[in-house]
Amino acid sequence: MYRYDPDTGTHELVYEDETERIGGFTFQEDGSLLLFQEAGAVRRLDQADGATRTVVDPDPDRFHERFNDVIADPEGRVFAGVMPDTDRDRPGQLYRLDTDGTFELVREACTLPNGMGFTPDRAQFYFTDTGLVDPDNPGNIYRYDYDGATGAISDPEVFVECGGFEGYPDGMTVDETGDVWSAFWDGNALHRFSPAGEHRETVEFAPRKVSSLTFGGPDYETAYVTTACVETRETEGAGAGSLYTVDLGVGGVPEFRSAIEG
Repeated sequence: MYRYDPDTGTHELVYEDETERIGGFTFQEDGSLLLFQEAGAVRRLDQADGATRTVVDPDPDRFHERFNDVIADPEGRVFAGVMPDTDRDRPGQLYRLDTDGTFELVREACTLPNGMGFTPDRAQFYFTDTGLVDPDNPGNIYRYDYDGATGAISDPEVFVECGGFEGYPDGMTVDETGDVWSAFWDGNALHRFSPAGEHRETVEFAPRKVSSLTFGGPDYETAYVTTACVETRETEGAGAGSLYTVDLGVGGVPEFRSAIEG
């Protein structure tokens, strides 16, 4: 994990684990980072001294793969997707980590759990299910009813059916107007959708694999966009594997912070 300073244009390594991958992370209320890693393991990283401690022990009998995208909810819980285990023919799943450190399964089966977000009124929850390299089924973005008191999600509907776009929906965020921005893996683009699911805008990139985005800066007016380079830049596009800053003409909002005990 790296930390980037936009004022100086420099970055530094803040965490390295040679045995476990990091799928995603959240900021805790105290400023530490919550790292979601392999086989259900969740660890807290203190940014001041770099020390880590285990918050949730690995449970390989329950979690067969690493975590992928995660997001904190308004009450400090964390929704966390688990990658599919294709070797054992086990689907991806979506869990909710409650503030007491226990996991609750909230979506038993999905293809590949990915980007998530909340509507501005906090009444609904977005969830991306990405297709596994299947151009006939690239995946969908769903919208659930969300209960802030309990963390429950219910009554899913297809928000965007992604078959009409090149590539596969990956990470996403919600801007200050309530529009949804989705990064499209193998699609060279970000796509913007209205709260009604209407396509509003395409922002193109040279890299094929646009993987995620978030808003940052003092007023959350800068979009930070990640791209991946799985093969080489000759095949994946110039700049593949780079982090981009983009002015999308709209700002974002602060992400919610997690409040997981331990």
